[in-house]
Amino acid sequence: MKLSIVIPAYNEVNTLPEVIRRVMALPVDKEVIVVDDGSKDGTAEILAEMELPHLKTFFHPENQGKGAALRTAFDHVTGEIVVIQDADLEYPPEEVPRLVALVQEGKADVVYGSRFLGRHRVFMFTHYLGNKVVNLFANILYNTVLTDLMTGHKAFRAEFLPEFDFRAKGFGFEPEFTAYVFKRQLRVYEVPVDYEGRTYAEGKKIKWVDGFAALGWLLRARFRPLHVGQETLDALGGADRFNRWLFEQVRDELGDRVLEIGSGVGNMTQFLLSKKLVVASDIDARHLERLRRRFVEGERLRVMHVDAARIDPDALRVHGIDTVLGLNVLEHIEDDEAALARMHALLPPGGRLALLVPAHPALFSSLDRSLDHFRRYSREGLESKLLRAGFKVERLRYFNLPGIVGWWLNGRILKRRALPGNQVRLFDLLVPLFRLERRFGPPFGLSLIAIARKP
Repeated sequence: MKLSIVIPAYNEVNTLPEVIRRVMALPVDKEVIVVDDGSKDGTAEILAEMELPHLKTFFHPENQGKGAALRTAFDHVTGEIVVIQDADLEYPPEEVPRLVALVQEGKADVVYGSRFLGRHRVFMFTHYLGNKVVNLFANILYNTVLTDLMTGHKAFRAEFLPEFDFRAKGFGFEPEFTAYVFKRQLRVYEVPVDYEGRTYAEGKKIKWVDGFAALGWLLRARFRPLHVGQETLDALGGADRFNRWLFEQVRDELGDRVLEIGSGVGNMTQFLLSKKLVVASDIDARHLERLRRRFVEGERLRVMHVDAARIDPDALRVHGIDTVLGLNVLEHIEDDEAALARMHALLPPGGRLALLVPAHPALFSSLDRSLDHFRRYSREGLESKLLRAGFKVERLRYFNLPGIVGWWLNGRILKRRALPGNQVRLFDLLVPLFRLERRFGPPFGLSLIAIARKP
């Protein structure tokens, strides 16, 4: 796997040439991207004179900060793994192979090189204490056990870069990066690395005020949505009562061989494992990876890439599918009628389709837009589309009456892009009360459930 080793540099005329020399000597397939962040000591001039294979150099006219330099470097990454290497020799470049090994083996998405687990110079108690406070704060906010989030040695899979909306310009990059990593629920490892810290006289730049900035960025990133769809799936993943309640709405309508489209992270898949065959599918490669980590594939469970908008009936018919299950999927497909026609073509005569879709077009809001919904459905509109696709509609009813209040308040009034996690947890606690709605059949609800059969 090709490495993109990125080196932000500011006033490192003494160490940067040696860092580049040692990085270039690493026996790995690599590109080296160095960004000079407005140096005034001759660093930029020395860097400009370097002409080495696989070396890319970029220059900021003014100093903007470590985060800004890294963002410039990230725009030019072409490798599969990104490695952050400081320019000051506090972190030996020879540690890079240790950092990337777990990513190359497929065990980790992100690896931190921890100074506190490896050999390190013993000095500056104030910096040690500041690091411990920032790490404690991060571990409380993100429920983890990281030892060194401010480390200048990190490695991660480059495919995640488009999802990270980095905004910090200075040392706030470190807590912002960490916040995104744990909000995204990536697989994180720490490995010990050697560390030879510098004094301020030797060129150290981070100040005590940066510790307070780090705490601010941890809080700011904690409550700013990163990937709304993923965070919604993760929040619902912890809503055990709601997930079971939702599954009970379609449980008795499912056959023995089920294609679940849009499985996400497996919130519904977990209830299907007793079937003779479950094909859990998604279009997102990261969702598929999480499904494979969560469940054991075998004769009864397959995890497959399936685009719900372009289902290939011939390719899937070999699995003998008798039921297609799509919960909160159809609204994400622009041409939903074509998708329904493909589902109809896949099923054998008598096969069933079980759908859950968002109801009431008047409720369409900022929440729908952030979740990439094309529409919400009226009862009559959904029934018409199912009939045109060739299905016979057996049942069509509303579900989740109480949810209308939360969706209307958060989406239409407060204009939020994501449902607050505390509201999801509260709603989950109240599910035993909400179950009573099935006794009287609600006249409307947040969602529509449709059970249709291929004649």
